[in-house]
Amino acid sequence: MAQHTAQEWEFTDDRDHLVRTASRPSRPVAYVPTGAALHDHGIRPAGLFGSAHDDPAVPDPAKTGSLPVADLPYFGAGSALDLAALLASEPDLVVALTYGGGQVYGIDPEAAKHLEEQVPLVVLDVGGGRGLAGIRDRLTALARSLGAAPQPDADAELTAAEARLTVAAAGPVRSRVLALSPAGPDSVHLARPYAWPDLAALAGFGVGLVDPAPGQGANWSTTNWTEAAALNPDLVLTDVRGNAAALGDALGADVRTLPWNPELPPSARQHARFLTAVAEALEAAGP
Repeated sequence: MAQHTAQEWEFTDDRDHLVRTASRPSRPVAYVPTGAALHDHGIRPAGLFGSAHDDPAVPDPAKTGSLPVADLPYFGAGSALDLAALLASEPDLVVALTYGGGQVYGIDPEAAKHLEEQVPLVVLDVGGGRGLAGIRDRLTALARSLGAAPQPDADAELTAAEARLTVAAAGPVRSRVLALSPAGPDSVHLARPYAWPDLAALAGFGVGLVDPAPGQGANWSTTNWTEAAALNPDLVLTDVRGNAAALGDALGADVRTLPWNPELPPSARQHARFLTAVAEALEAAGP
């Protein structure tokens, strides 16, 4: 729930913390994909930061969406976050994520505690317990509270993408889509589809997702490439974030692949592009 007037602003985040400021924030610093989603809503972030998986020197291009990264300060990632530089930029809000439990993702706990003592902090939950639409709606609610206008064109684009994917997934032969993150020449992380909101959303539109065998790992099943190839996928969604290894030809030279960002910026426009890309791939594999 959010409220704002010319005098004051407040927003209840996903830790159930009421964040209140004397006026509406205009200089938010955000985790990279969250900043990208805010930018899609017309809210330009005043700076960005990454996670422990990211390059501390430059934002991961897979996560930046349409952000003008060359024009925005980047304060580092994980333990290399330059907290002093972030605070010196005088943000009036920091937007971070959690994957459940309220623990801030991408910032060391002590640094997060110190940061919240200095700057209002909004934390949005993007864990598997919330669907893709719910994650998008929460970011939209924050953006609207910060002054963003409605985006009927982006909403219409998303509706069209969802309809197209539903038709594409309903073909005569059910698809076998495998999402993975290459770990190197000898191992690969196979995504458990219902642990990832974007993959669970694909299943909801009728896409046939390959679910790896039960085992350790709530989000991933780590195995070798031989076992991954034995799953015989029709389409492979391969992690293109900077921390993932290259796919190469471990699954064979003829396997159809599609870039996949497990940290997709949660905006209607970015979600529409992802769903459209999957629909196009399924259409291309038709009879």
